[in-house]
Amino acid sequence: MMTPEENLARLNVELPPPPAPKGVYKPALIVDNFIYVSGHGPVQTSGTLIFGRVGEDVDMEGGKLAARQVGLTILATLKTALGSLNKIKRVVKILGMVNCTSDFGSHPYVINGCSELFADIWGTENGIGVRSAVGMGSLPENIPVEIEVIFELNQD
Repeated sequence: MMTPEENLARLNVELPPPPAPKGVYKPALIVDNFIYVSGHGPVQTSGTLIFGRVGEDVDMEGGKLAARQVGLTILATLKTALGSLNKIKRVVKILGMVNCTSDFGSHPYVINGCSELFADIWGTENGIGVRSAVGMGSLPENIPVEIEVIFELNQD
């Protein structure tokens, strides 16, 4: 069985830089045996964000790719906070917010971009938790997707 770090290496992806807070909050906070990750946007490896509204500027597939990029951004924050993804036992909860037109209804499909990535990292048993995928009238800076996550940590 491969570790989360080995699974990440196998995917051969480059993580973006972990984003600095753009408000008064912490990117991640450990409480008891959990790490809570604040809402993240789709930061690219260049440090720039992906912009656009799903159903208007970005199609459904582009939204799903943006959600995957948010997942990679969250991984960068986790590695900064913890040093290794191996310290995480499982995904507990994902809240995925999609900046979309009022007639767009495929929010779960878009957020699958992040959920599928986490399943690849932690496996289907530990990489899939509970989830909400909802539409928003807007998101900060007109990003297409924002995601926050709660992870359970391994007992050391």
